Amino acid sequence: MAPVPYDIYYQDENYFGDPYPGLRDFFDTYPHKGHVLDLGCGQGRDSLHSARTLHSARQGFTVTGIDISQVGLDQLSALARSEELDVMVLHADIHSWDMQGDYDIILLDSMLHFNRKDIPVETALVRKVADKLGSGGILVNFMIAGARREKYLKKILDEQCPWNVLYDDYTDYPDFNATYHRYIAQKV
Repeated sequence: MAPVPYDIYYQDENYFGDPYPGLRDFFDTYPHKGHVLDLGCGQGRDSLHSARTLHSARQGFTVTGIDISQVGLDQLSALARSEELDVMVLHADIHSWDMQGDYDIILLDSMLHFNRKDIPVETALVRKVADKLGSGGILVNFMIAGARREKYLKKILDEQCPWNVLYDDYTDYPDFNATYHRYIAQKV
């Protein structure tokens, strides 16, 4: 793949800063084992936090991060190796990637915006994720707070299958002075 705009952003080795408090809280308290798929993982702030938490707690999780930026993936891989964390990376466009494997948790962090031009491709991604998750699988989504986009996400998911909503609230994103919607649901 050719270089992408995020390759430039990732010259700053911690471009997006730390994970949201709401994401840290979820992984710090989630009691089950399994495989986490971080779609659009970038430099790995969420993948690494998940792997660190799960590794230190000996929870038995593995983490796969997928991103279109090879620069971000290289940084994630180097940090995971240096900390001996179980993180696998794949260089791919999440919208066209054929999801292979079984995942217990699929994470979408700042991947959905539902702007007019993004609706078709993002709707297809949400449907693909919902289809891929098995019964009991968890969708973890963080996106900029906004009633319209939140309603749209819930509508797409509800059309796919029933969900048990674990979190439907907000978390601050101090590194960018923003509030994000935390929507975590378990497929029934």
